[in-house]
Amino acid sequence: MAHDTTGADAIRAQLVGTLLLPDESGYDEARTVWNAMIDRRPRMIVRCASVGDVVVAIRTAREQELEIGVKCGGHSVVGHAVPDGGLMIDLTPMGAVRIDPERQTAHVQGGALLGALDRATQQHGLATTAGNVSHTGVGGLTLGGGMGWLARRFGLTCDNVLSFEMVTADGEVVRASASENPDLDWGLRGGGGNFGVVTDFELQLHPVDGRTLIATLSFPLEQAQSVLSRWRDLSAEAPREATFTALIASDGTVSVGFVWVGDPDRGRLLLPSLRALGRPISEQVMEKTYVDLQRMDDTGRGGTVRKYWKGHYLTSLPDGAIDALLMRDGVDGHGDMLPDASLQAYGGAIADVADEATAFSHRGTLFEYVAATGWTDPAEDETRMAVARQSAAALEPFASGLYVNAMADEGAAGVRRAYPPAKLERLRALKAEYDPRNVFHLNANITPA
Repeated sequence: MAHDTTGADAIRAQLVGTLLLPDESGYDEARTVWNAMIDRRPRMIVRCASVGDVVVAIRTAREQELEIGVKCGGHSVVGHAVPDGGLMIDLTPMGAVRIDPERQTAHVQGGALLGALDRATQQHGLATTAGNVSHTGVGGLTLGGGMGWLARRFGLTCDNVLSFEMVTADGEVVRASASENPDLDWGLRGGGGNFGVVTDFELQLHPVDGRTLIATLSFPLEQAQSVLSRWRDLSAEAPREATFTALIASDGTVSVGFVWVGDPDRGRLLLPSLRALGRPISEQVMEKTYVDLQRMDDTGRGGTVRKYWKGHYLTSLPDGAIDALLMRDGVDGHGDMLPDASLQAYGGAIADVADEATAFSHRGTLFEYVAATGWTDPAEDETRMAVARQSAAALEPFASGLYVNAMADEGAAGVRRAYPPAKLERLRALKAEYDPRNVFHLNANITPA
């Protein structure tokens, strides 16, 4: 394929990083993201190595009227990072993490992955809240909120940001913190990638000695109603070091337990109550380092598995919701195409922050529900997605909202579920100030007021 190299050469002359065009070496690798369903071809990919490169990329896209996608970890299930025929801003070369052990802070570049953050902080006996998959991008996680195993102790990732550095739609570099552009600081804490490209996060760190305990007990579906209702009650009383979890697999097996970050001996004190829930098929209790815990749920990054999910926030889990969760709108709760349905406990430090203090919403959430499915045969696409939607729809009557980072293809309806009306209006006004033409719209899009 022939390309007009005159424009490309002019762009390359302004970059520290790399410009990739279709059919060039590295192009296919750069456009590949976590979900194998995403197979789009940007007109150009700018692999940014500096803040200046991000400025060049944004201005180039606007001059050429190209849609912009921003890639860090590439974990958006609908592939927002990959604009077909547009310009992808690939931040992955900007993956540095710099630790100040005395101040207990980290400066994290916009393309860094969670694994890099965890490894760098743990060298100093420190950590901050980060998601549960190490090849997730710090940027996308933080801008959407940032749930993780430390959130009940230290708050969401966005609650631990001290400052942001961001490039606007006009290519200007701005900073945001509690004392500088405080409205933008508020919006970046849960408002997603709507306002610009964040190139640096300054994060508060906390002493974490790296010891963890994971406990999982599995039960047959016949015991699940009783087990889940009592597990729910245990979760309400759990110390903040514990995050209670549950998984209903497609074969009907129900696994419940908790992840404990801290002294494992203290975590083991919860085991008698957990074992009293019923007669499990199996039990697994294991200690891991914090870094190993953080990559325990890793999947391949190569875009080989097709993925889809639907999610809800739940402020309560009544018995009727448990029934709906187990049946998943099916006859008996079994089925080869059924998604795995998970619950993860919120509360603790997450709820300590006033809901109006950040763009992130629904801090009164008790559990987050996600129905997730993965497959390899494209012929199964429509069926897999339809069944996941149907399973999630069974929980809809009990839902109170939606996590921005768990949005799939809900579009504007999902955005309205993610933010209460008054907060959404404030976000729309902020969007009108920083991105009035909606240049950054490949996201959980907030339209300008």
